[in-house]
Amino acid sequence: MAEAILKTSRQWRVTGYDGFDSLKFSEEAIPTIGDNEVLVKIHGASLNFRDIIIPLGKYPFPQKPNVVPGSDGAGTVLAIGKNVTRFQPGDKVVTTLLQRHIAGSLTPSAADSSLGGSIDGTFRSIGAFDEQGIVKMPEGLSFTEAATLSCAGVTAWNSLFGQPGRELTPGQWLLTQGTGGVSLFALQFAKAVGARVIATTSSNEKAKLLERIGADHIINYRETWNWGERAKELTGGVGVDLVVEVAGAATMQQSVASLKLDGTMCVVGFVGGDGNGAEVPNLLDPWLKHYAVRGISVGNRSQMEAMCRAVEANLENLRPIIDSRTFKLEQLKEAYEYLNSGGNVGKVCIDID
Repeated sequence: MAEAILKTSRQWRVTGYDGFDSLKFSEEAIPTIGDNEVLVKIHGASLNFRDIIIPLGKYPFPQKPNVVPGSDGAGTVLAIGKNVTRFQPGDKVVTTLLQRHIAGSLTPSAADSSLGGSIDGTFRSIGAFDEQGIVKMPEGLSFTEAATLSCAGVTAWNSLFGQPGRELTPGQWLLTQGTGGVSLFALQFAKAVGARVIATTSSNEKAKLLERIGADHIINYRETWNWGERAKELTGGVGVDLVVEVAGAATMQQSVASLKLDGTMCVVGFVGGDGNGAEVPNLLDPWLKHYAVRGISVGNRSQMEAMCRAVEANLENLRPIIDSRTFKLEQLKEAYEYLNSGGNVGKVCIDID
């Protein structure tokens, strides 16, 4: 049975780029849905590094003024436009980050369709979304768990399986960095297909989680500065097949040091900041050292649907890992501060009443 539709939505907006105080909370009339849109009551959302840098004015992609932030959301369809065929009221759904990236390679139009950037996002209680920009929620997950799939989940999936001819396969080696959402998803997906994983971390406490979800080797990068070289040693001197590079300039040199000949480095973000002057590989480096580089912002809807099917079929091993601390919608600023502190293990989530 479909839920009753409220007249207003509680939501946040990014009103400037002066820091987290630019986030403003309000209650507004629910959006009017278009012929191809669905109205969704959002029950769960999750944060990503991109959410932090948008109000700081550091987001390198298109964004509209006064945007509702957030790309990751899961909820229940309340109503549908007259031309909608993919969903019905009562369906449980998850948002995609790039609303117009349905399949194939990224296009300019798809790149300019990001929730929480160029389109109003998910940090609200009710939102309208294009029917092409949402997918069926995997059975067996909570709304907060499902919300983590929109960005971190599909980014990891794309990194491992999104390039024909370079998909991660059984027996190959993957290197992940830290215990953020993308890295943990990548580790889980890799183990599900029988690959071997070397994971880096900053603490022995976080290493326990990495060990629990299947990492074959764990390197504390605070204790082992040349962790890339150490990772290569662990493969018998051959090198890893794939690195999911989440930190950026600060770690790229060691990521390259870990790679085998003709290995791949997927660059998916820069959570480590500008690197404080660290030397960064240049465009000649892939030729000189014989490796490939992929730049990945997220993934398309087709990839997300494949990932959701995999998660639903293997919940025991692919259940999203959520930080022990969950926030309410009204506590969004606190959630931003918490994620920015780096104290989280797994995804930081928002429980929306």
